[in-house]
Amino acid sequence: MDDFWKDWALSTDRGRQRWQFKGTEVPGDEELERAFAAFRFDKRKNPNASDLILRALRLDGKDLGERDADTASAALRQGMEYYAALQLDDGHWPGDYGGPLFLLPGLVTASVVTETPLPVIHRKLIARYLFNHQNEDGGWGLHIEGRSTAFGTVLNYVALRFLGHGPDHKAMRRAQNWIREHGGATSVPPWGKFYLSLLNLYSWEGNHSLLPELWTLPRWLPFHPGRHWCHARLVYLPMSYCYAHRIQIPESELVAAIREEIHLLPYAETDWRKSRDEVNGLDVHHKPHPFLAALHFLSDAYERNPVKAWRGKALAFIREYLDAEDEQTGYVNLGPVNQVINSIAAWHAHGKDSASFRKHHDRWFDYLWLAEDGMKMNGYNGSQLWDTAFATQAFCASRHAPDFSATVRRAYGYIAETQIQEDGGDGERFFRHPSTGGWPFSTLEHSFPITDCTAEGLLASLAIHEAFPEMEPSIGPERMALAADLILSLQNRDGGWATYEPTRAPKWLEILNPTFIFSDIIVDHSYTECSASCIRALHRFHRCYPGHQPRQIERAIDEGVRFLLSQQREDGSWIGSWGVCFTYATWFALEALSTQGKTCRNSPEAKAACDFLVSKQKDDGGWGESYESCVERRYIQHERSNAVNTAWAALGLMAAQSPDQEAIDRAIRLLIERQQKNGDWEQGSISGVFNANCMITYASYRSVFPIWALANYDGNSKSEIRNPKL
Repeated sequence: MDDFWKDWALSTDRGRQRWQFKGTEVPGDEELERAFAAFRFDKRKNPNASDLILRALRLDGKDLGERDADTASAALRQGMEYYAALQLDDGHWPGDYGGPLFLLPGLVTASVVTETPLPVIHRKLIARYLFNHQNEDGGWGLHIEGRSTAFGTVLNYVALRFLGHGPDHKAMRRAQNWIREHGGATSVPPWGKFYLSLLNLYSWEGNHSLLPELWTLPRWLPFHPGRHWCHARLVYLPMSYCYAHRIQIPESELVAAIREEIHLLPYAETDWRKSRDEVNGLDVHHKPHPFLAALHFLSDAYERNPVKAWRGKALAFIREYLDAEDEQTGYVNLGPVNQVINSIAAWHAHGKDSASFRKHHDRWFDYLWLAEDGMKMNGYNGSQLWDTAFATQAFCASRHAPDFSATVRRAYGYIAETQIQEDGGDGERFFRHPSTGGWPFSTLEHSFPITDCTAEGLLASLAIHEAFPEMEPSIGPERMALAADLILSLQNRDGGWATYEPTRAPKWLEILNPTFIFSDIIVDHSYTECSASCIRALHRFHRCYPGHQPRQIERAIDEGVRFLLSQQREDGSWIGSWGVCFTYATWFALEALSTQGKTCRNSPEAKAACDFLVSKQKDDGGWGESYESCVERRYIQHERSNAVNTAWAALGLMAAQSPDQEAIDRAIRLLIERQQKNGDWEQGSISGVFNANCMITYASYRSVFPIWALANYDGNSKSEIRNPKL
C-alpha cells in the first residue's frame, strides 16, 4: 500500500460514505505532486480499478490466512472470510460505483458556476483520474471502457482546464488535437451543449428550448414531463430552470482561451442556431425521431417571445419542485447529474450563503470515490443497499453461514435501517409513487424505492430468517407485508416491473428522447431483471406468509412469468438492461422461472436458455461478455473469461437444473482457479450498464457472485471439483 493512501480514511454514517484527507489541511506543491504520483494507473492493462485503497485500508493488519483453496468448499469459505473483512461496522459493504466519464465534468461545472472551489487535494486527484482514463488517441469516452466521443473529450478537456491544467500539457495537446480533428465543440450532444453554455463556452442560443412551460400543462397529457422516467424528469427539471434564466459565468481570459482551443471558428462568428442540431456521429447511439425536430421548431419559435406570465408560473412551480426534491432526499437527490444541476439552481435562487446551497455543497462529497486510479464520481451516492442485499443472500445460501452470523447480523441491521417506513413530502403534487415498505439503491436518505432493490431487500431479509431462525427479526411480518404490497402496486399492465414507478407513458413517447447518447430514457418500461427480482420476492414472501393477499400475489406472479417469457429471445436468452448483459439477465430470468417449477426438466424455455448459456462457454470453462453486447444487442465475447459473468452463468444453469453438469463443473473449476490467495478475485471487465450505452462499475460483484455460485454448488452438487493449480 502506497504511504500516501494511508492519508485517506472512509468515514461512514448509516451508509453515508465520505473519503476524508487526513494530511495537511492545505497541501503544498511537493505534497500534491506526491499525491499525483501515488495514483499512477495504466488503463491499457484494465480500465477498471480494483478498489485497492478501500481494500488495503480495510484489511490492514488482518490475517486472512492466505492460501490456494483446493476444493469448492474451501474456496467458498475463503471468499466469505475475505469479503466479510471488508464489511463496515454499520453493516453495509462499500465499493467503487464509478465508470461514467461525464459525471465529474458536471461537478466541476457546478463548482465553477457557483464559485465554490473543491479542496485542492480533491482537484488534484480528480485531474489524475481524468488523465488516467484518457484514451491513447487523446480523447475520452462516455465511460472508462468506451471509445472516444466528442461528449467525453470536450467535457473532460474543459474540466481539466478549469482544474488548472494548461493547454500546453502533453495530454492536453493530444485532447485538443482530437477535438479539432473531430469537428470542434459545437458537435457535442445536447447535454454537452448545456454544460458548455453554463461555462460561457457555448451560446445558450445554440440550445433547443427546454420549455419550462411543459410543467404547467394538464397532467393527463401523455407527454407531460411528470409521466417521464424519474431520472429524465429530474434532470430536465433543473436544466429547464438554468436554461430559462440563462445562467452563465462571466467572460474571462480563461474562458476566452478555452473558446479558442475547442472551437474551429472564432466564437463571435459561430452560427449557434445551426449548431443546435450538430452532433458528432461518434456520439450517436439513439437517433431522434423526425417528430422531435418538428417539436423543436415550434418550441424554438415560442422561445423567441415567451409569454411572461406563463413562463413565470412555470418557473415558480419548478423552483417549488426542486426545493421539495432537495428536502425529501436530504439534498442527496436522485442521482449525480441532477444533484449538481440542482446545486446550481439552488445557488441561483437562494444565494451562495443560503442553507439550501450549503447543504448541496456538503452532498457533493457523498458522490466522490477514491481508488487507485484517482478520485471519481459515483453513479449514485453509492450502491450500499444493493450490494449488501446480494451479499447477504450469497452468505445465507452457504452451509458455512452459521460461522458468519456476526457478519449477517450487521448486514441485517443495515437492511432494516434502510427500509423506507413512511412517505415524505407531497408525493401526488411532485409525481412520487408511494415509498413505504420499499428499499432504495443506496441509503435511507436517498428515499427513492426501486422495484428490484425492494425485492432484493425483501429476499435478503427472508433469507436471514430462514438461515438464522434464532436471530431476532428486525423486519417483522408487518414490514415484510409493506414491501410485498409496494411491489404489487408497482406492477405494470404488461405483467412486468419497471424501476421506480409503474410505467406512466406510452412506449411511443421514446421518440421524444433528445439525448443522442442514451436509449430508453423517457419511458420507464418493464425490465427482465426488475421483473425477475419481483417474482422471486413475491414467491418467497407468499411461501412464508401465505395468508397475506394470496390471490393478488399469485396473479401478480403468473402475469410476471408471462411477461418474462414474452421477453425471451429466439436464441433462448434474455438481454440485460442493468448488467453486462445476456449472462446477467438470463440468470435473473432462470432464477424466477425456477420458483414456479420451470426448469430444464419440464420447460422448453428453460432448456433453451441453458443451451444458449452453454453455447457461449469459453474453452477455459468460463464466460466473458463484452460491454458491447449491451450496445449492439447481441452477444459479444470478451477476450477473457470474467469471474462475474462466469458466476452469473453458473447460477443460471444451477437454478434451471441443467443436465449439463460438466458445464457447471468447468465453471466452478475456473472460479476456484481464478481465486487469489487472500480469497478475492481479480477485477475483470466492466459489469454494469444503464440506458444501453453507458457502463458502470460494481467492484463488489467480483466477490459476491463467485461466492454465491460456489455456495449453491457446494450445497447441492455431488461432484468433487479440485483446484487445477494444485
